[in-house]
Amino acid sequence: MKFLGSGKVKDIYDIGNNELLFRFSDRISAFDIQFNDLIPQKGKILCKFSKFWFDKINYPNHLIRVKSDNEIIVKKLKMLPIECVVRGYFYGSIVSRYENKLIKIDQNNLKLASKLNTPIFDPTTKSHTDEPVSKTNIVKNNIDITSSIFDELSQASIQIYMQMSQIIDSVGFILADLKLEFGLFDDQIILADSIGPDECRLWSKKSYNVGNIQESFDKQILRDWLILHNYKQKFDLAKQHLIPPKVPKLPIQLINKIQNRYVRIYKQITKTVI
Repeated sequence: MKFLGSGKVKDIYDIGNNELLFRFSDRISAFDIQFNDLIPQKGKILCKFSKFWFDKINYPNHLIRVKSDNEIIVKKLKMLPIECVVRGYFYGSIVSRYENKLIKIDQNNLKLASKLNTPIFDPTTKSHTDEPVSKTNIVKNNIDITSSIFDELSQASIQIYMQMSQIIDSVGFILADLKLEFGLFDDQIILADSIGPDECRLWSKKSYNVGNIQESFDKQILRDWLILHNYKQKFDLAKQHLIPPKVPKLPIQLINKIQNRYVRIYKQITKTVI
């Protein structure tokens, strides 16, 4: 078994026979900063969520089998070099881009957290800053994707978003947006990576209120804490000066709150226990 590298959450190993092992950890990150504190049960929840969604989504995926509570074995793919983001609501980075006329949305009376008339395919580059990328500027950014593959990714991503939205809506939540990754296996486009709270923005239908900041059941609670205590500003300054940022210790109350949200969303969507 050959160690290939670590992402923000997963450790990846090549186990031969064109197969990879994904080992999900309890790590957490925000604003491209990896924190030293762990979130108990997070890796197990992300692993089980991936299995749940790969089974539910009607689209080819790379899952072969589950190896343990926090490990899955998947097909080794040639990964496609964009992150496929689907936005169903007017929220997040799309708001400032719309206000600055960097993206067009054909809809009147848009307010923060408004439901969009149709979901928008809003992909990004796979870079440190995940810059938005359109079909027209793929060549400009030297992204190795054909026009037909881009169209298929757009169609598949929106289709998967709609499938997941129906399931999430039925248990009292809203899927505001979703990030997917795809790869090629024998020239066939395959759904890849993992799917869980770290790849989507989830809101409670009970507390949903157009025009306001929404309560999110993902790691947004960590981002909010960092902003409140001015760590986001400190991280940005460190990046500007090309120096390592000082990583704060997370209070136990915050760790417990994040853990409880991951557990709650897993139990409510899958209707199973951890």
